[in-house]
Amino acid sequence: MQSILSRIAAELSVRETQVVAAVELLDEGSTVPFIARYRKEKTGGLDDTQLRYLETRLGSLRELEKRRETVLNSIREQGKLTVELEQQVLQAETRTELEDIYLPYKPKRRTKAMIAREAGIQPLAEALLADPQLDPATEAAKYLNPEMEFADAKAVLDGARQILMEDFAENAELSGQLREYLWEQGGFTSSVIPGKEQEGQKFADYFAYAEAIGKIPSHRALALFRGRNEGILDIKLDVNVAEGQIHPCEDKIAAAFSIRDQGRAADRWLLDTVRWTWKVKLHSRLSVDLNLRLREQAEAEAIRVFAANLKDLLLAAPAGPRATMGLDPGLRTGVKVAVVDSTGKLLDTATIYPHVPKKQWDQSIAVLADMCRKLQVDLISIGNGTASRETDQLAADLIKRHPELNLTKLVVSEAGASVYSASELAAKEFPGLDVSLRGAVSIARRLQDPLAELVKIDPKSIGVGQYQHDVNQPELARTLDAVVEDCVNAVGVDVNMASAPLLARVSGLNNGLAENIVQFRNDNGAFRNREQLKKVPRLGAKTFEQAAGFLRIRDGEHPLDASSVHPEAYTLVEQIAAVNRQPLPVLLGNSEFVRNLKPTDYVTEQFGLPTIRDILTELEKPGRDPRPEFVTATFCEGVNAISDLQPGMILEGVVTNVANFGAFVDIGVHQDGLVHISQLTSKFVKDPREVVRTGDVVKVRVEEVDVQRKRIALTMRLEPISHKPVQSTERKTTGSQKPAKPARETVTAVNPAMAAAFARARK
Repeated sequence: MQSILSRIAAELSVRETQVVAAVELLDEGSTVPFIARYRKEKTGGLDDTQLRYLETRLGSLRELEKRRETVLNSIREQGKLTVELEQQVLQAETRTELEDIYLPYKPKRRTKAMIAREAGIQPLAEALLADPQLDPATEAAKYLNPEMEFADAKAVLDGARQILMEDFAENAELSGQLREYLWEQGGFTSSVIPGKEQEGQKFADYFAYAEAIGKIPSHRALALFRGRNEGILDIKLDVNVAEGQIHPCEDKIAAAFSIRDQGRAADRWLLDTVRWTWKVKLHSRLSVDLNLRLREQAEAEAIRVFAANLKDLLLAAPAGPRATMGLDPGLRTGVKVAVVDSTGKLLDTATIYPHVPKKQWDQSIAVLADMCRKLQVDLISIGNGTASRETDQLAADLIKRHPELNLTKLVVSEAGASVYSASELAAKEFPGLDVSLRGAVSIARRLQDPLAELVKIDPKSIGVGQYQHDVNQPELARTLDAVVEDCVNAVGVDVNMASAPLLARVSGLNNGLAENIVQFRNDNGAFRNREQLKKVPRLGAKTFEQAAGFLRIRDGEHPLDASSVHPEAYTLVEQIAAVNRQPLPVLLGNSEFVRNLKPTDYVTEQFGLPTIRDILTELEKPGRDPRPEFVTATFCEGVNAISDLQPGMILEGVVTNVANFGAFVDIGVHQDGLVHISQLTSKFVKDPREVVRTGDVVKVRVEEVDVQRKRIALTMRLEPISHKPVQSTERKTTGSQKPAKPARETVTAVNPAMAAAFARARK
């Protein structure tokens, strides 16, 4: 166990005592958000990112230790465990290294080498390897065993070869050397399987492809594996060897056992044994290992990218508590309409048919205007799916005809809305509401508060990942769940307003406890203080400790209940207020006064300097939302479809997804454009997220448009070009007030990002 903690400490570049403290807290049932926020003294200030890595690494290293013990027990039971072998097993740092050592002792079905050993041919194999001067045929005649089908010298030599091949292939040190050599020097080649050219057009870039295995980026690796799995591509891994040359891996095997051609009687036979060892035993096994290694690395990177995009999306700026109309666009089936109040409560619904085939444009505007007037609608949230631009034009006409309503419209992603609509949660929340109308509710709410709404949807359905269906699904789910948990707890949750799915993401809570909180709230009215949470069924002291600091009670009995100050520190804050002769309600939010307090003056045995600093920061702006300012982008007038685009246009859009190879940007034409990593900035960029993140508003220039393939190449390098740009747009920024009215009333929200195009691109 000590070696595990030391190893994690070294990987994180922190003290081992910090890791020990964090592991103890995790093993006691504390959550990462709780430890990161309220136990900084114990862990030495480890943040949530470090703690998530520690938590994951701890699990994998503990699994390795379990496997190590299993291997030792297995070898011990066979009576083959020596002191040297035990040390090898104990010092193995990876699962692959451990399995290499275990391979000769791993129970397996009867092999040709085993049969040869049973026939007594082992001494012949050892003799020929030790003394190549011996003549193989002559020596083999001494080991004939007709009863076991070794009736002639050829059969005996074949048996001796099988023994040596197995010994060579199961040498752990050699396997490790060859594996690393192939990783550093080997290459992947792919070709299209004959007859699959038309069916596999989406993999055309890989019909004649070659790249060093160690340099293949994750998105290309996953594309190659998908192409192989779909029966389109044939993939091979090897080292490039000139015709007539001996394979370098064969050279390494020969060198490991001092085999070389010196014209001795057994030299050719031994070299043939080496050749067959590589071709029959090692090449296929090591290829599988390296394919797995490449896939695991690619999956880990894809999951990392997905998690980073999801975090940006969940922490996008909310429009805030404003009455909102959600429009779920459609043509034949009509546009579904739902209006929610500032708290997200559903007020009214309707279905209108402004588009083909019914074309009830004027009637639809009349219905919308009446609903907006009656329900005092402030924002119009439009889904970005089919008929989005047509519906956007409808909203623009509504605003033009009825300026007195003072409406602002925004386009948001509807990714996952249909998943939510058909979910058990939606059915429970709106039992009498048509499934299609539930989607309009979700579209309205995700503009008000993307975090609160998107937690109701499986993160994998939000569509901001790359090759998300090709990666390790349990690991993806675990990682994304951790991201959602961290985001929810970073923002905090209003216990009197939050839905059960949102509450379930709070530190220490689960679905059952979240339902109990909602039920208690329904039965007893709004919570008046945090202490009341202890009365919720099954919410014990440990759960209260983990959850209380992240649950907010606005306008409650205790002023600190609306802040992130943990109840365990209330006494300390009250002492600070008393020492400074400031009533607690006056102290809260008094930034100028709090900023002049010295944190070191209030350090106690229980509360160290990091916690004191956190508390004073919270007292400056109690209950502050860490999410950014609400920012919007305007689409270009007259650019509604991909066919409207022309090279040279300068447009404004929203980053919908960030992949390793670049960023996708919605510019309002139903198809996201790609800004390749090389076009993000004039400087070298290793990771696109160094420049942009999901939800950012950016200006881009159209470089190339392929209408047939629905591909748009964009650049953010807006250096002067030889021809005059055709169109331009300007950025609009808002704070707590409404966005300023743009020249054209088409606005796309920073939240949530539109990822549908990226999903289509992956297909």
